[in-house]
Amino acid sequence: MNLWLEPRYLDWLAHGFVITLVLSACVSVCATLLGFGLAMAQISQHRTVATAARLYVLVFRNSPLLVQLLFWYFGAATLLPQLWMTWLNAPHLLSVGPLVLRWPSFELFAGWLGLTCYSTAFIAEEFRAGIRGVGVAQYQAGAALGMTRYATLRHVILPQAVRIATPPLAGQYMNIVKNSSLTMAIGVAELSYMSRQVDTESFRTFQAFGTATVLYVVTIALIETALVIWQRTGARALQRGHA
Repeated sequence: MNLWLEPRYLDWLAHGFVITLVLSACVSVCATLLGFGLAMAQISQHRTVATAARLYVLVFRNSPLLVQLLFWYFGAATLLPQLWMTWLNAPHLLSVGPLVLRWPSFELFAGWLGLTCYSTAFIAEEFRAGIRGVGVAQYQAGAALGMTRYATLRHVILPQAVRIATPPLAGQYMNIVKNSSLTMAIGVAELSYMSRQVDTESFRTFQAFGTATVLYVVTIALIETALVIWQRTGARALQRGHA
């Protein structure tokens, strides 16, 4: 008896894995940019801006991701005009030379939006923790040199804050990869969803979910490896700078 999966099932899993990687990468980039801006808003001297940023973090960090995904897919869809929903659910193709790009499905768009909003709150806290991790003496040193608050943040505080926040940020990127599996609840054809489809079709549960598990573990291991390489490279550059 053949205990392995047929090639067509492996193709399904490969397709789901690609969707997982693309979704995770897009969410990581967007959440990092938005999270950095949100962290800066939280330390803003404008009370209204800082309060709004803290409220965002409070809401999105303390509500389940699955609930947020369901809100964006079912709840937000009811608030949009029917014409918009019709356009979002219709297939659209964009030809760029030999490449043909397809507009993502509404499920994928809702999954990206939900994951981005959720992850932004956590990444913002990592950036803010990195900024707070820089000693007060650094601010005082910048002021003593006649630097403005903006110049001190840009040239003194933020480079150190990013270095402090990098390991926790890598952990958040790993969480994004794992959390992407929850988008199967709204029909995103990512790795977990396709594993379930293979299981339903072939009744080979162990092989389907075992393969998915290996792919998740390998992806997380690659992120960890990239972090270690980055830290070693940064440490060597710092040593050369002090030499």
